[in-house]
Amino acid sequence: MKPILPGATLGVMGGGQLGRMFVHAAQRLGYFTAVLDADANSPAGRVSHHQIQAAYDDTEGLTQLAAVCAAITTEFENVPAAALRQLAATRPVAPSADTVSIAQNRIDEKSHFSACAAASGVPCAPYAVLETQADLAAVSAELLPGILKTARMGYDGKGQVRVKNAAELAAAWSDLNNVPCVLEKLLPLKAELSVIVARGWNGEIVSFAPQRNVHVDGILAVTHAYEGCLPADLSARARAATEAIAAQIGYVGVLCVEFFVLASASGNAAEDTLVVNEMAPRPHNSGHYTMNACDTSQFDLQVHALAGLPLPTPRQHSPAIMLNLLGDSWFDAQGLERTPDWVAVLALPGTHLHLYGKTQARPGRKMGHLNITGASVAAVQATAREVATLLSLPGLESR
Repeated sequence: MKPILPGATLGVMGGGQLGRMFVHAAQRLGYFTAVLDADANSPAGRVSHHQIQAAYDDTEGLTQLAAVCAAITTEFENVPAAALRQLAATRPVAPSADTVSIAQNRIDEKSHFSACAAASGVPCAPYAVLETQADLAAVSAELLPGILKTARMGYDGKGQVRVKNAAELAAAWSDLNNVPCVLEKLLPLKAELSVIVARGWNGEIVSFAPQRNVHVDGILAVTHAYEGCLPADLSARARAATEAIAAQIGYVGVLCVEFFVLASASGNAAEDTLVVNEMAPRPHNSGHYTMNACDTSQFDLQVHALAGLPLPTPRQHSPAIMLNLLGDSWFDAQGLERTPDWVAVLALPGTHLHLYGKTQARPGRKMGHLNITGASVAAVQATAREVATLLSLPGLESR
């Protein structure tokens, strides 16, 4: 594709925080931006040059977006694939409707990972598809205990139920209204990690070093991103697997793939098993540290990939820890709303606060994140502990 140069307008489907950070990255390069979202006060729409208030499947709104933009991306994997196809009829769209649709359905996603296993060298967790009562009856006892996940619209722990036996599985599926689901075998996790890659229209691909993640109640709480946070061999395998998964579907844009690490029976870390869990066809919460710890962020690469610009190999210049800021931090122990003590937080060395412009805090709602960088891993860890104490943030004690 011929590069789309600064001065053109780049569009994004979705007005959340990921769209907001894409808009900021595009504007730094000199692009104009347009956001389509049904919310007139969306975080991305409020900072964009153009804001189109419309539903994702609104034909007129999509026509307006295509008319003003030279190319269009998405910040949310649950944008209807049909909408992306409509846009792609007249404008470059990355990632494509076909690749986004894979991530929209866990059944398709698991099938893709299984098909990629030979090339990536990494299998997905043992699973079964539940679409009919016959599927339920056929579930192997070896998959239990497990996690039942809705095939569509599940994220941040939503649409997921842990089940211990066949009776609990049947009851959980009934509670989910018997919608198509995937049952994953519950695995003994040693760690969780993710890899973020960017792939261009010409097949060029670059990636960030894998980062170690800690989830609390299904929501990412902490990302560790520094040398030694993961074994080197494990990181290399995860990085190669992610690049293979992206190449297998001709992906264009920024892609995040999440993995589980299973401890080896021998206790030798070099023999730990890597299992692919899921993918997100967009920048990811676990890559937010790149905004302050790297010379090129995941959002910079999203702009480059969409516009057909060269993809610089990102270089991490500082160890980092990312702390997710949920709305819980806006309430005290009695449940009364308050403003977090940003003065105390920002007095600490290497703290970089990113708030998303959301006007109302709610428990569990992503309000922002805090990147912590420093000259050494020990310094970053010490500051992160202080921040976690000030804001009562969970997950940092987990390793």
